[in-house]
Amino acid sequence: MSSPGGLAQQSASLLTMALDPAFAGRVYPPTEPYEVSREKIREFAAALGDDNPLYRDPEAARELGYPDVIAPPTFPIVMTLRAAEAVVADPELGLDYTKVVHGEQSFSYSRPIQAGDLLQVVVSIDSVRSIGGSDMLVTRGDVTTLDGEHVVTASSMLVARASEQVR
Repeated sequence: MSSPGGLAQQSASLLTMALDPAFAGRVYPPTEPYEVSREKIREFAAALGDDNPLYRDPEAARELGYPDVIAPPTFPIVMTLRAAEAVVADPELGLDYTKVVHGEQSFSYSRPIQAGDLLQVVVSIDSVRSIGGSDMLVTRGDVTTLDGEHVVTASSMLVARASEQVR
């Protein structure tokens, strides 16, 4: 029979934290260029159920000073989610994606994404910390034109629940 202190130590040793805070600051290579088209914007807006004419009608967009239709504010997820695969697949990081839930998402714009943009994403890890037995991983995806013009930064927090080792 184990002592009460022994059970606590044994239980604590069953929890393992896979993520090392030293990964904060890691930057991944830029993605391949992503061409934003009217049709991709229209399809995304339709999936959201948003019939805003700025997302569908080039004339409506031009009336407000845009060169073409613009994308809904959450459209960058199309590119940044794909770019974040580099983080998830990084074998050195050791993230168990089966234990991940999406904690937060935010976008900070310099200008709207518009049809005709050719964009790339550079993903970096902003922070890694442990709270309450889970790891919190904050990533940042900087979306720019191929000429380096900043368009939007997407920040995302992933929560990786602690793994339990099977005895």
